[in-house]
Amino acid sequence: METESDGEDCGGPEPARNSDPDTHLQPKTDDKTGESSEPETDDSDDWTETREPQSGLNSLKNDKVPVRGLNGSKKKLYSCSECGKKFGHKGDLTKHMRSHTGEKPYSCSECGKRFSRTGHLKKHMRTHTGEKPFSCSECGKRFSQVENLRKHMRTHTGEKPHSCAECGKRFGQRGALKMHMTLHTGKKTVSCSECGKGFDHKGKLKIHMRSHTEKKPFSCSVCLKSFMNVRRLHIHMKSHTGKSCFSCSVCQKSFILKGNLNAHMRTHTGEKPYRCNVCMKSFAQSGTLHNHMIIHTREKP
Repeated sequence: METESDGEDCGGPEPARNSDPDTHLQPKTDDKTGESSEPETDDSDDWTETREPQSGLNSLKNDKVPVRGLNGSKKKLYSCSECGKKFGHKGDLTKHMRSHTGEKPYSCSECGKRFSRTGHLKKHMRTHTGEKPFSCSECGKRFSQVENLRKHMRTHTGEKPHSCAECGKRFGQRGALKMHMTLHTGKKTVSCSECGKGFDHKGKLKIHMRSHTEKKPFSCSVCLKSFMNVRRLHIHMKSHTGKSCFSCSVCQKSFILKGNLNAHMRTHTGEKPYRCNVCMKSFAQSGTLHNHMIIHTREKP
């Protein structure tokens, strides 16, 4: 049974926690398009498009609502006939209507994939060109999208904006929190096509599939022993150093991984953060919950 250890190793510099993530966003100076987490605006040339909406969507006609501007002059708002959303420019309404019609007038010249906005096409093109205009000021790693750089910066700042409502554990990425929540619910979202075994996320299924193919792509540089996943390799590597740098403040027992120490501490605190969503019984370890769920599902471990 695998533990729930997070694989955190000892040593290495602590992340700077007083950094402002946005100060590290460094696109190339010649990148005039830029990116932002705000809703993007396409080139003004697109505002002149007059494609007819599909299946009776006539919001581009006669739905002009006059209002007073700041200088007292009348300003026309263009209203969507489908959802009622209003726009100050006809071009903005034209682009919005594509969310109703499904129209995607911009296509990639490389693979043919279509997009509703030019900005989305520009982002996509970087997957073909390999362009990565956004770089991390801490480690120099480069990214094609500014939002990916913002997520990466949390590894340096230590920012963890997403927290678990059950146990309070915090995460830097929303996906990591979603994956963690399955430990509390015991929900298995994916299953093996070979043996039917269920898993709470795709990463575990991918590792499990190697048990059928006997693929072990990660090997130890000291003894050449191979492993199915990199986490097991990292744990194994410490068997050569014999170093255990996480110790219990109550009984002084030492652990190689911080996650194992966290799990051990519950034997002292009595904390049971993992709860069965069928009978509401709580457990200190995720593995114990996993075994318990078999009682309800009648699945073999």
